[in-house]
Amino acid sequence: MHALTGTLMVVLLALARWHGAAEAGDKVRVVATTTDLKALTEAVGGDLVDVDALARGNQNPDDVEVRPSLMVKVRRADLMVLNGLELDRWAEVVIQGANNPKVIPGASGRVDASQGVVVLEVPITRVDRSMGDVHPLSNPHYALDPGCAAVVTANIQEGLARALPEHRSTFERNRREFLSRLDEAMGRWSRTLEPFKGAPVVVYHAQWAYLLARFGLVQAGTVEERPGIPPAPAHLTRLIQQMKKERVKVVVGEPWNDFRLAERVAREAGARAVTLAPGVGGVKGAHSYIGAIDHNVKTLAEALR
Repeated sequence: MHALTGTLMVVLLALARWHGAAEAGDKVRVVATTTDLKALTEAVGGDLVDVDALARGNQNPDDVEVRPSLMVKVRRADLMVLNGLELDRWAEVVIQGANNPKVIPGASGRVDASQGVVVLEVPITRVDRSMGDVHPLSNPHYALDPGCAAVVTANIQEGLARALPEHRSTFERNRREFLSRLDEAMGRWSRTLEPFKGAPVVVYHAQWAYLLARFGLVQAGTVEERPGIPPAPAHLTRLIQQMKKERVKVVVGEPWNDFRLAERVAREAGARAVTLAPGVGGVKGAHSYIGAIDHNVKTLAEALR
């Protein structure tokens, strides 16, 4: 009797391990280029996805070093979610080195999250490197605007449904539930920043246009004279004079900026320098997509107040 019971337990344990392996095998292995896209993919995919990001949240997504470890991640992927608009142009080198036919241009395992996004700051003149780190298609930092999440998650949902068509309804339900939570948060954010509509804000790097436009704030200038290029003293002098004239209260920076320079500009202009989360994990406490926007809205409101 004891031997029979022991045999039964072994069989049950083996079945459990097999079932767990089958469940793990059902998951879509996804690589996203940024932590925002990772978080949004997890929101749509739920338990059916295993997602990794190539760039860290506190890392400039314009300037990611291509390393063999990134190629290994992409080589194993069933699906790859890219920001597009040339923000993550370095990812094409990673994809080429990964030699994964599932995620090459035109493959079903490739998702351009920017498809359908209403873009801002499309250059009206020809762009060249002398202009600094200017993107020729438009400002690619649309993920900083929570209003773009509906379009982005729709693109992700379609990509996941191509990988696991039998779970399309689950992805649709997950997306609806996430957007419902986001809508609630959007109402809170709008109420928080409503008193400051039209307020001028100076940014270190020109990547905050979508967030500012969403909540009715105005980008009055940039610490960088040209994107990605350290500013000349004459530019900073003009900027500080402008800030005093327009009564700018806030200078917005990112984790990788020269924050001491941002503080000096703010101090001389009678303003305050703050660091916003450029993505999920970009600053302490910004552990989710909604959490990152929460941090940015609260930080802006406190500084403007």
